[in-house]
Amino acid sequence: MVKPIKNNSEYENALERAYDLMQQELAPESEASDELEVLSILIKEYENVHFPIPKPHPIEAIKFRLDQMGISESELSEILGARSRKSEILSGKRKLSLAMIRKLNEKLKIPAEVLIREY
Repeated sequence: MVKPIKNNSEYENALERAYDLMQQELAPESEASDELEVLSILIKEYENVHFPIPKPHPIEAIKFRLDQMGISESELSEILGARSRKSEILSGKRKLSLAMIRKLNEKLKIPAEVLIREY
C-alpha cells in the first residue's frame, strides 16, 4: 500500500520502489502503473518541501536562455531596445523594467516570476 512520505527513510524506500517499477514493462492502467504514478507524485511533493530548488538569478536566467536558444547577446538588444541598455542589464548596472520583463517573457519564454526577482 502506498502511503505519504514522512521522512528520509521512507523517501529512500519510495525512490527504490519507483526505480524498480520503472525497470519493468508496465501495462498502461495496471496496478503497478498506477502505483508508479502515485509514488512519483509523493516523491515530487516530498522533494519540493525538503529539497527546494531556488529560482535562478534573473540575469543568469537570461544568459542561460540565450545560450539554449542559440541567440547572441547582440540579438538581445533587439528585444531590450538599445545596445547600451543590454550591456547595462547584463552587467547588473541597470534593472529590468516591466516592459523588458514582458518582452523577455514573450520572446524568450522566461517565466515572469524569475525575471521579477530582486537582484
